[in-house]
Amino acid sequence: MSFEQILFYLFSTILVLGATAVVTVRNPVHAAMFLVLCFVTTSALWLLLEAEFLAITLVLVYVGAVMVLFLFVVMMLDINIARMRDGFARYLPVGIVVAGVAIGTIVMAIWQTNFGHSDPVARGADYSNTRELGEQLYTTYVYPFELASVVLLVAIVAAIALTLRSRAGTRYQKIEEQVVVKKADRLRIVQVEAEERK
Repeated sequence: MSFEQILFYLFSTILVLGATAVVTVRNPVHAAMFLVLCFVTTSALWLLLEAEFLAITLVLVYVGAVMVLFLFVVMMLDINIARMRDGFARYLPVGIVVAGVAIGTIVMAIWQTNFGHSDPVARGADYSNTRELGEQLYTTYVYPFELASVVLLVAIVAAIALTLRSRAGTRYQKIEEQVVVKKADRLRIVQVEAEERK
């Protein structure tokens, strides 16, 4: 067994244990920290696959931004742990079915020889997986890439629309009234007589 295989099995074991802990721990902050561990080990696996750009993007975007924001939100909310446990027990059968389908898909992929592909091609020293990823995204997969961006935009707009609540007493800016206003409505010139100093 080579050193790369040892690292692969080590990181894979940590990833599976961390993912199990994400869905089984009771404290949501601990679950978020285990999710950070999953992201870091996944980026290590991508480094083993020589996908350095994806690995550093995963660490910077998800661990550095999304998970920090998620931790702030979780720590600021008052979460009812007992109610979360009830929901866990209620959705357990559905979770088992989804986990079974995922495990079955993984087993079917492993039993296929080379996943339907030929042996990996040796790349030169000047090979850039970032350039290769960009070429694939903007040539072969340009339509799915644009469709994913539209779906994300719709999700952002929907999240803003769902969380936007009007409160009584809040003052809002009315652009239509500001545009039609005239100088005489807002400006009054007052003549002040000059006073002499004594």
